[in-house]
Amino acid sequence: MHILVTGAAGSGTSTLGEALANELNAAFIEADDVYWLETHPPFTEKRPVKERQRLMLARMERHPSAVVSGSVMNWGERVENAFDVVIFLYVEASVRLERLREREARLFGAADPGFLEWAAQYDQGTAPGRSLARHLAWLEARSCRVIKLEGAMSVSEQLEILRQDGLIRRGS
Repeated sequence: MHILVTGAAGSGTSTLGEALANELNAAFIEADDVYWLETHPPFTEKRPVKERQRLMLARMERHPSAVVSGSVMNWGERVENAFDVVIFLYVEASVRLERLREREARLFGAADPGFLEWAAQYDQGTAPGRSLARHLAWLEARSCRVIKLEGAMSVSEQLEILRQDGLIRRGS
């Protein structure tokens, strides 16, 4: 089974994705690791779409049970439709931005103001890339099951909802 955990930057996709992969004894794949080329500083050069598609599909083929975290919008139909389930996380902007500030400070010593500005506009959708409206439209176009989790919850609360939903079986 291939599961995608997606949402705005700072919504907790990586945190839930990794925890869910552990619960399901599945591989964990971070979409940003495929999307961005390794650069110093990081996250400055995007990988070409065709190469991104090839790498993601190869990783998913290598791991028949995998949880992918991040956004794969505009990666092409083969990648976008490769999932059995999509979990969409929505958390209000103030919570997301605080999480991003903390994460960026921990990883890089400080948060990039341009990145925070881009992340802050997600609900309004005024910049290119991910936005709430684009994400919702993308979700509507999916033929697989979509589970929406809204609000700032702990990972254990999210996992419990997924257990109640039947995605995670007790004892998995």
